[in-house]
Amino acid sequence: MSTKSLLSVIGLLVLLALVSSSVYIVNQYERAVVLRFGALVKSDVKPGIHFKVPLTDKVRRFDGRLLTADMSPESFYTVENKRLVVDSYIKWRIKDVDTYYRTTSGDERLAADRLSQRVADGLRNQFGRRTLHDVVSGKRDELMAELKTTINESANTLLGIEVVDIRVKRIDFPPEVSQSVFARMAADREKEAREYRAQGKEQSEVIKADADRQRVVLEANAFRDAERLRGEGDAKAAAIYASAYNKDPEFYAFTRSLNAYKKSFSGKDDLMVLDPKSDFFRYLNDPQGKK
Repeated sequence: MSTKSLLSVIGLLVLLALVSSSVYIVNQYERAVVLRFGALVKSDVKPGIHFKVPLTDKVRRFDGRLLTADMSPESFYTVENKRLVVDSYIKWRIKDVDTYYRTTSGDERLAADRLSQRVADGLRNQFGRRTLHDVVSGKRDELMAELKTTINESANTLLGIEVVDIRVKRIDFPPEVSQSVFARMAADREKEAREYRAQGKEQSEVIKADADRQRVVLEANAFRDAERLRGEGDAKAAAIYASAYNKDPEFYAFTRSLNAYKKSFSGKDDLMVLDPKSDFFRYLNDPQGKK
């Protein structure tokens, strides 16, 4: 290969290298800036294909998606001077690329640390104005919304960051007071259990008293009905006996005498001392029943 051809090939390769180094691509989920000799010359480069000056310009890309900053557990005091260990996290993203780069040099970890520090200070202030019940369950959503608004006022201006959400993952008591807190909670639950047992016993006594009253009423009504039915039965029986006696008094007397003999002589050990001329032996002395 001649010298001229070799130089042409080298020139072509150099030209290709220069062209390739002057073209860069910014993805849809990225934010980018262009630096020239370390100085910011172009900020917030839109997604797509772009050109830069070879060798002198440098492209810095940042993740423009929603990011998570997991904060270290911090100790905060409530308005009741109760210490709590709070574990939380932040959802954030880049809003102003120019400010973000100038204040953090594009270091995502540095940005997360500075944001976490501001959020920790905000949580400390919010917890210090609220009770334990408010921060645990009562007004936690209100607390988070107010804190997010307050943090965004400074984070947007000073860091170029937008805070999307702040959430508390866990709230614990310090280890040195956890045992006493649990003991107090157990005592409260035991007191509540005793109250429930007392209420249950009271209701039980009321139910038993009502059941006893109903039992007495039912027995009295049943006894009353039984006596009424028994009286009606006796009256009907007496009426039947009287009707039968009136139809044939002699036969009725004879039948009653036979029944009396049967009951009197049913046992071998029966002993009766009677006057032979008594009316009891009326039909034994005379089949006609004449005296």
